[in-house]
Amino acid sequence: MVPCRDEALALPDLLSRVPDRFSVIVVDNGSHDDTAAVATRLGATVVVEPSPGYGAAVQAGINAATAELVAVMDGDGTLDPVDLVPLVDAVARGDCTLAVGRRRPISAGLVPLVAALGNTAVTRWLRHKGIDVHDIAPARVCRRTDLLALGVVDRRFGYPVELLSKAAAAHWSVREYDVTYGPRAAGTRSKVSGSLRGSALAAVDFVKVLS
Repeated sequence: MVPCRDEALALPDLLSRVPDRFSVIVVDNGSHDDTAAVATRLGATVVVEPSPGYGAAVQAGINAATAELVAVMDGDGTLDPVDLVPLVDAVARGDCTLAVGRRRPISAGLVPLVAALGNTAVTRWLRHKGIDVHDIAPARVCRRTDLLALGVVDRRFGYPVELLSKAAAAHWSVREYDVTYGPRAAGTRSKVSGSLRGSALAAVDFVKVLS
């Protein structure tokens, strides 16, 4: 499942790399470009979620999914869908309840300093809570029934942090896997680190979850 807002330019390459064993749901979260049309043309199931927010888009995708396992990844082209395979296999085998990705940049400077510092602070807090992670799960795989039962309520940028926090409280087994992190697709822009406003909103959402 790929939550998207204005990612029409990223989707052709991204979806072409999705393994055949996966079915793709693209959640269009208020795009002003042709995200929905491009996703449909490429064979994805498109869900429209008008309520703004990353968490709202993710929850809409989870609600629409019919498969036992749900994999979530960003739609900006920075991640490779092939890297989801070990995460899916780990959850399917029962090795863990939740498998998450840890971004490994292919070159220096891909993660803005503010984002890197925020990620470090949040993951230190999560490790203190008992979840041994070093990234805030830009890619993750879990059983759909487990996700629904966990009851994550954040509908903005705090969704992945609340997910990990509640996973710790529920004593889930969480396993972290390296995932390749590359540059965004040309012509697209980050909704978080791409602007001061986005970074500020994300910081506020993280603080709400952590408090």
